Amino acid sequence: MRILIVTAGSRGDVAPYTGLGQRLLDAGHQVAVAAHLPFAGLVAGCGLNHRLLPGDPRELIRDRALAASPKEARTVTSAFLDRLADGVLAAVADGTDLVLTAFGPASLSQAAGEAFAVPVIGTYLAPAFATREFPLPGVPGADDLGPDGNLAAGRALLAQAGTLQEGVLTRLRTRLGLPAVVGPVQAGKIRPVFHGFSPSVVPRPADWPSDVEVTGYWWPVRPRGWRPPAELVDFLQAGPPPVFIGFGSMAPGQGERLGELVAAAVARAGVRAVVQAGWAGLSAASDDVLAIGDLPHDWLFPRTAAVVHHAGAGTTAAGLRAGVPAVPVPVMADQPFWAARLHRFGVAPRPLPFHELTAEALAEAITACMADPAHRQRAVELARRIATEDGTSAVLARIGVASDG
Repeated sequence: MRILIVTAGSRGDVAPYTGLGQRLLDAGHQVAVAAHLPFAGLVAGCGLNHRLLPGDPRELIRDRALAASPKEARTVTSAFLDRLADGVLAAVADGTDLVLTAFGPASLSQAAGEAFAVPVIGTYLAPAFATREFPLPGVPGADDLGPDGNLAAGRALLAQAGTLQEGVLTRLRTRLGLPAVVGPVQAGKIRPVFHGFSPSVVPRPADWPSDVEVTGYWWPVRPRGWRPPAELVDFLQAGPPPVFIGFGSMAPGQGERLGELVAAAVARAGVRAVVQAGWAGLSAASDDVLAIGDLPHDWLFPRTAAVVHHAGAGTTAAGLRAGVPAVPVPVMADQPFWAARLHRFGVAPRPLPFHELTAEALAEAITACMADPAHRQRAVELARRIATEDGTSAVLARIGVASDG
């Protein structure tokens, strides 16, 4: 079967699908991943075909930040989504028997699937159905609002996301000759849906629809032939395990400021550190600090004493898999949700919001994380539970049924 995975966003929105894609490939399917150009090498390096989605999410973040008004920011986003819709349509038109879609482009994938009579399955990386059990990621504030409040806030969030996509979806469906969506657009409202995170981290809510599942993580795979840089190997061997520090796709253009802040924090905490550049262009170098580019977290994180990160879904998962404590520094979107989960499970001190980040605060958080052995003990225990899960098996079983049908 020809399977197309559609995902849009940053590296963390792409990498988990390489693991899912490789399992599908091993099962005898032909697999392509539709993603933005910066991730073509990542996809191809994992043995999967790449289909181009236009636009660069880094430029979207930059242009929205430079917008003179909310109206201009919406215009920038709308233009990005129109281009994304064209790319999703072209990727599906290039030939596929089944579409697996991330949450962000799900409505566009569904429209393209309808146009070409191709079934579409949701494969989401964060909870995307309102529930009474917790506020959805992205709901302002991470506090429990009570059963009715959680449900209402989740529905409002999904409706807001749908409103953002309503214009582009209407234009796309009209162009394809499809009937208009009846009622308000609700983001991600397709069936069935598999959520690629651990039920040990977020148990499946009892009030979710029966065809909405939590499977376990879909782990990224390493690019074929990957080897760790010699400089990094030497640094790791030269002293005690370092702290990892990286903010992924967050804070583009703030590399110099963050580099100075991180260097000061590391010196205050008296630790060694491996600093990942990310989209911020973060760089800090000294005898006790090594700056690196992108590399597989599953290789690096088990060799660290702790991980400081923005609490994106993928980085959070990698830290949990490695069994190391964390210092979450959430910025936006689903990150406060995952940061709160880390603290709730006792693998991290209280989250340090990015807007409160200073050298002093970061040094204190690193020290607090490493000084309490319970953080590492709980991280190891959670990692053992996660290691028993096979997140791809439920998706493979569903696709097997589709193949038989």
